[in-house]
Amino acid sequence: MTQFVLAGVLGLLFTVGTFLVLRRDIVRVVWGVTIIAQSANVYLVTMGGLSGTVPIVGHGPPANPGSVTDPLVQALVLTAIVIGFGTTAFALVLTYRVYEEHGTIDLDELGETGGEV
Repeated sequence: MTQFVLAGVLGLLFTVGTFLVLRRDIVRVVWGVTIIAQSANVYLVTMGGLSGTVPIVGHGPPANPGSVTDPLVQALVLTAIVIGFGTTAFALVLTYRVYEEHGTIDLDELGETGGEV
């Protein structure tokens, strides 16, 4: 049951992200890419396993080796979150610079200028 709920939430996140990427406003495009990246992180955590125990089990082998959660997936997702935060901040700063230079963040209006500075 939990997998079906998470699949629905992931589908909704990817849908919202795709909807925002297809907008004309640069800020919405940046947020759409961010939502898609974060939904990919949720997907990775979901596939890494939701139930299990911590990998620190003390001395000796664990009683049930199949129930230990893999910490590698969580470490990779944490790294992806930090990198995504930095990339989003950089994209928003670039968007602000585009607005300062051109006076608009509408992609159609920026396309009409032909890249003139």
